[in-house]
Amino acid sequence: MAERYPRIASFKSVAALRERMGALGIDLPCDDEIWSAPASPLAAPVDLGPLDDRPRQSPNRFAIQPMEGWDADSEGRPSPLTVRRWQRFGTSGAGLIWGGEAAAVQPAGRANPNQLMMTPETARAVGGLRVVLLEAAAAAGHPEPVIGLQLTHSGRWARSGESAGSGAKGDPAPRLAHRHPLLDRRVGVTDDAPVLDDAEVEQLISDFARAARLAREEGFDFVDVKCCHGYLLHEFLSARGRSGAYGGNDLDHRLRLLDAIIDAIRASAPGLGIGVRLSIFDRLPHRPDGHDDEGHLGPGVAEPWDGPYLHGFGVDSAAPERSDFREPLALVQHLVDRGVRLVNVSAGSPYYVPHVQRPALFPPSDGYAPPEDPLVGVARLLDAARRVKQAVPDAVVVSTGWTYLQEYLPHVAQACIRGGWCDLIGLGRMVLSYPELPGDVLGGEPLRRKAICRTFSDCTTAPRN
Repeated sequence: MAERYPRIASFKSVAALRERMGALGIDLPCDDEIWSAPASPLAAPVDLGPLDDRPRQSPNRFAIQPMEGWDADSEGRPSPLTVRRWQRFGTSGAGLIWGGEAAAVQPAGRANPNQLMMTPETARAVGGLRVVLLEAAAAAGHPEPVIGLQLTHSGRWARSGESAGSGAKGDPAPRLAHRHPLLDRRVGVTDDAPVLDDAEVEQLISDFARAARLAREEGFDFVDVKCCHGYLLHEFLSARGRSGAYGGNDLDHRLRLLDAIIDAIRASAPGLGIGVRLSIFDRLPHRPDGHDDEGHLGPGVAEPWDGPYLHGFGVDSAAPERSDFREPLALVQHLVDRGVRLVNVSAGSPYYVPHVQRPALFPPSDGYAPPEDPLVGVARLLDAARRVKQAVPDAVVVSTGWTYLQEYLPHVAQACIRGGWCDLIGLGRMVLSYPELPGDVLGGEPLRRKAICRTFSDCTTAPRN
């Protein structure tokens, strides 16, 4: 039976939260009082470097993470629901919009038949999302935010559009960077299924460059080359068993695709800012350990594995329940050396380790009950961002994992910014239910408790269904 952990809402004070974190062995900073702008550390601007050939600043330390609405039309153009979501991002007061949501660079790369795409046919409509966001920010009296667009290929989690329609998820259509004996079974990959060949990879590079050029033409300040959450570019970072130009034991070989995409973007869209959202560590895929007497999902357990685990990135191969930050930190340093300073630190995947990627007390319908107090997962994510910032201080680091802190999010965020753990606080699920939270915090307004996301995971379950 899944263990029941105390809800954040049950902690009536910062002291009570600290007591719980102490009992868990968690060492997270947490301020007693929240300061309003302009004195608040969360209100301080942060230099992002040159974006589209001009120096840019985020006017504050809040960023909005990309989230999948999967409510575009069958061609990949935004629907009224997509537009409404981006308008709410504009009313948030956040200084940086990291991608808004993922836009596939080719039809075969969509994670859902109704995922946004950035192609010549959809570019004008996708660019309209930026316009409505800026209009909403101005109408709310907020400074102009810096806006990026996340570019993606979903890889083994891709779905075809053949079953597209109201409420349809499409059929699995995985495209593999390499074979994975555990995850292949998850998506129904047969033993003779091919991986992407090098010619297909060359086309992918061209499609990323084309999408970036279109994004620049539509006024976006930067693009995010998505390397996280088990999607295609993340898988290439662990493609040790892949032959050819884009895989192998050496990290330099596994970075060739990312480097080639960066080079192609710079050639196609000179001066456009580039960021990378990175799953900086991973874990063995997990599954639910049965059900309890009431039919609820059991806690997540790691899939059985014998011998070294060589299929993950940022994983200790000898003990895959632990992180190994050597390659991820080398990657971040490599990016900064190449002039890519915007780094968004995430981890794991929502498909096979959701408790690692998105700590929550209530699992999505295809997940499992948390195998640990979600506060442990929050601390692990925030510590990962701290490690990146300490090791590569020239990186502009956006941290992930904040929503589960709920009413205490501002207390920990303010302390982490003061302590140099990261440069920006990346908010995901929270801004779906409470988009005005950044503005309320900066304005010294009390949080509206009824609007706070309680991590029921419906924002995951609903789009997947």
